[in-house]
Amino acid sequence: MLEHKKIQNLSDYFVKLDNRRERGVYFYRINGYSEEVGAFIKKYYDAARKTGVVIEGKIPNPDEGNLSYYNEIMGMDFQMNPGFILTSLKKWLPRMNDLQRQNVAESVYDSLDSMRKAGKTENMLKNAYIKFMCWLYYKFERIVNQLGENNIPKILYEGNISSYELMLISILSNAGCDVVFLQYEGDSGYLKSDPGSVLSDSLQMNGLGAFPQGYCIKKVRDEIQNEINNERLYGTRPTITNCTNAWISGKGLDDIRESIMLRGNDDRFFYNCFCRINGAEDKLTYANELFKLQQELKNSKRNLVIVNEEIPKPTPQEIAEIKRDNYANKDQMILGLVGNIQYTGNVELQRILHKTFVDVILAESRREGENLNRLTNRAVYLICWLRRYMSKLFAGWKPSDIGCFIYMGGCRDDKEALFMSFLGRLPLDVLILCPDLNVKCCLEDKLLYEVNYTESLLLTRYPEENSQVKIGTVAYHAERELDTLMYQDSGIYRNQQYVKANVINLQTMYEEIKILWDQELKYRPNFSTVDGVVNMPVIFSKISGVKDGNVSQYWSSIKELMTEDTVVIKSAPYIQPTTPNPMKAFSAEFYKNWKLQRNKIKNHPKYPYGLLREEMQEFMLDKLEFLIEQKLIKGIGENGTEYTVIAQVLNLPKDIIRLIQKFDFTKKNPKLIYINTGETMISLEDSILIAFLNLIGFDILFFVPTGYQSVEKYFTGNLMEEHQIGEYKYDMQVPDLNSISTNDTRPSWRRFFKRG
Repeated sequence: MLEHKKIQNLSDYFVKLDNRRERGVYFYRINGYSEEVGAFIKKYYDAARKTGVVIEGKIPNPDEGNLSYYNEIMGMDFQMNPGFILTSLKKWLPRMNDLQRQNVAESVYDSLDSMRKAGKTENMLKNAYIKFMCWLYYKFERIVNQLGENNIPKILYEGNISSYELMLISILSNAGCDVVFLQYEGDSGYLKSDPGSVLSDSLQMNGLGAFPQGYCIKKVRDEIQNEINNERLYGTRPTITNCTNAWISGKGLDDIRESIMLRGNDDRFFYNCFCRINGAEDKLTYANELFKLQQELKNSKRNLVIVNEEIPKPTPQEIAEIKRDNYANKDQMILGLVGNIQYTGNVELQRILHKTFVDVILAESRREGENLNRLTNRAVYLICWLRRYMSKLFAGWKPSDIGCFIYMGGCRDDKEALFMSFLGRLPLDVLILCPDLNVKCCLEDKLLYEVNYTESLLLTRYPEENSQVKIGTVAYHAERELDTLMYQDSGIYRNQQYVKANVINLQTMYEEIKILWDQELKYRPNFSTVDGVVNMPVIFSKISGVKDGNVSQYWSSIKELMTEDTVVIKSAPYIQPTTPNPMKAFSAEFYKNWKLQRNKIKNHPKYPYGLLREEMQEFMLDKLEFLIEQKLIKGIGENGTEYTVIAQVLNLPKDIIRLIQKFDFTKKNPKLIYINTGETMISLEDSILIAFLNLIGFDILFFVPTGYQSVEKYFTGNLMEEHQIGEYKYDMQVPDLNSISTNDTRPSWRRFFKRG
């Protein structure tokens, strides 16, 4: 029999018997995990799979069929002596040689003898013996004829082992077999069977921690299979690989400038920089530094691509040029798409591009889970962008070349981030510039090096020409810093500070409307700014009836609400269905597949809002899209009403457009008063106009002295609050409101103290 020996390192397990420092076998329990242990387990599993036995879970007890066959061949006799066991093994396991049989017989006898000394009965010894014999035949027959050979067989066992299993595996170990136990829950279960830790050793290494959640042999097997599959995906690998950022000084722009020849001299690597700079070291010189950097890169004949604000999405033509098919799994997808990456000018670069694509898509697949369609779309985007910029980045490439890709503004979504991760592993310097600290780049990558400065600078385009270089004076930057101090979370707002807003429809008492009506939005209840978006509290109400039946006071109260920014509609409908609308003919082009076609709208020759502030145009289109998505008007998504909505919103009256253009979301908002004294319903076009202006931020009041349902016909829900203020009046005529004098109904302090 062979003795158990101590290992000096895990690689000792793979040394052949004749070459071991001490002739013997190894039997260790692994109770903790590290990367080194993980690599060992993977290698040991592969060896056990080929020339040993892998046990996942318990060794199954012999079933009736196993016992019946044993009885037929061996009978049920049992004698507690080595000679009987040796003779039985010769008949039961004939492939063993004499030395192997002798070692196993002696080891079986020793184990049974220890049971006898522990007080086990003859019948218990017989049962244990038969169990051992069945296990040797049905589970370990493939290795019994290799025991003690120079190429030592391996046993890998996971989980909590039973006493009988431990005895048999110890028998095999003593006869010439290496053993590893994987104990994910620690040693406590094992020590119940071997309290003195006599039969095996516990592995002691620095850096051992808990096994990863869900770790098991099945996962190891799957990982090995994935590695085999990956070799098929990679094909011939490149001879050089990236050495990213290991050589840099950490000074950002200076690292990009560093001569390629001075970065490193190991022919196995290309030395590239993958860096993001947040903020500006010096706002006064930042733009000029960037301008000089691109001059230096061009003068040194390095290939350079600069992209500003966003990487333009692949065009339909670029996507159509990508050859692809329907894929059942990610491996098929990778093999199918990687053929679209072709660089005929240099085989080595072709292999680098191929390997890097496989690397990043495999990594992305682990992040994305099993969503193959989304993974495929991202891979197609990556290839489209690579093909777009490849000729500029790698023109005339040779191993000593490192081009440069500069992205001003930072990644806006995961597709851009994936592309940057891809470029950062190629023979390129990749520089991401985020001078405005209020705009965050979404890229996360373990290879990325970050430089962080505290000064923030609003610069959206890279200064490539002298005419583009704008350097602020000291006074200019001081004013911007003062802006930040004054207008950030202070309750003070500069003109047109915000470009996005949402409305909150206030629920009020009727008497409160007059108080709130002419207030700036920032003073109203529930006003707030969150993440650059204003929450605007607005009034959207229907006033039914006439208070106290007093008609003259009724008209006077309406007159009091007419500010310079108030549109007054005196009869229904305001917009007739037959009113010419030049946008109706094009509305079907502007909405397809449940998506508002913004670019088509803004580029159309009849688009009426091109003169407005760009941010206000986007705001209006946001609200148009929201109105359709929320189906605030009846018939949207059912009978084509969405096209009427688009046509009407794109054909607003000029006086309303001017109010929208000057609207500042923190100040007084524009108003609309709609008076309907008759029995006519407001038109669909009116309803669309009103719903849209509510979303824009208008205060809107309907005055309906009749109390009729003349307003709500086309709204899908209770969008407005209704106030019943008095008796209903009919057949009222709207007077010339400009000629009405208003009564000052505000309380006078003199009245309160008059009696005194």
